[in-house]
Amino acid sequence: MAKIADEVAGMAKPLAQDLGLDVWDVEYVKEGGQMILRVYIDREDRPITHEDCEALSRRLDEDLDKRDLIAGVYCLEVSSPGAERPLRSERDFERFRGHQVLVKTFAPVEGKKSWQGELLGATDLEIRILGPKGEMTFSRDQVSLIRLTIEI
Repeated sequence: MAKIADEVAGMAKPLAQDLGLDVWDVEYVKEGGQMILRVYIDREDRPITHEDCEALSRRLDEDLDKRDLIAGVYCLEVSSPGAERPLRSERDFERFRGHQVLVKTFAPVEGKKSWQGELLGATDLEIRILGPKGEMTFSRDQVSLIRLTIEI
């Protein structure tokens, strides 16, 4: 399934670029007995709109039909990665430096597995945040998830 997601990402990126969009991620998964091809799109200059999703969906659907890449029935979904999106790439960490994040660890760090704070930076080896107890550094191999959080 990862191979299909990679091939679709390769197809979707130039189509998205033509529309001023970025492909954030692609996944091909089975949910509730149905195959879902999910393409997440983003823009740095403004939020994603329903019209953005529809435009890419129409173009990508045409290309998928022409190439007949996926055997069987599946549902194509195009959407934003959301306001509380996970951060994965170096580009994400750079773009969202200074934003509030949630860091979850595989094992407790100082007795906790969940930390919130301002993202200070990330390298290949570590992630740094500024939380209520001051600056915290997490080894990348300690971290199970890091995502944006919304302050309410």
